[in-house]
Amino acid sequence: MNQSRPKAKRSRALGIPLTPKCVKYFERRPFPPGVHGRARRKPSDYQVRLLEKQRLKAQYNVSETQLRRAFDAAHRSAGKTGDVLVALLETRLDALVLRAGLARTIYQARQAVSHGHITVDGRKVDIPSYRVQPYQRIGVRDASRAKPPFQIAAAGAHVGARTAPYLSVDIGGLTATLLRAPERTEIPVVCDEQLVVEFYSR
Repeated sequence: MNQSRPKAKRSRALGIPLTPKCVKYFERRPFPPGVHGRARRKPSDYQVRLLEKQRLKAQYNVSETQLRRAFDAAHRSAGKTGDVLVALLETRLDALVLRAGLARTIYQARQAVSHGHITVDGRKVDIPSYRVQPYQRIGVRDASRAKPPFQIAAAGAHVGARTAPYLSVDIGGLTATLLRAPERTEIPVVCDEQLVVEFYSR
């Protein structure tokens, strides 16, 4: 319980539960932490955009440098900057490990990758920010499959009611294939990405 407290506090500050365990804390106290948490203050335009950027950053558990780098790449692309930004974050290896149901939270997904439990096309990849390309196959290393977290995942404990349509998942086999680039409407993150674009473009 203690480990989830900081994330619960952060969830309240951002207005979104960051992990399944945080949901009960967030629902019980759905306002920012601190003595002024319940106060109704009209935020400035800067604060609104900053909050949205922080929300996106937290949901993917990325650093400011990583988010800025993704924004710069999206800004250079031909598509709509906000949509491309979220799609770039969604095709990070740790994000897809989470979305495939191989981990319970983005934090657990990042740890699984960093500790060398995850493969891409059969080769170990321990870089959470690794960009997965369409038709690449992610999976759990043979040597790691017997570990309790992956046994729990193989039983379908982390698979949501709706599988990401851009992934083909064999949860029992602990593998998933990225079929195509995800569309923004398919990506389950809570964010007005246009405000993030405006934050970085100011």
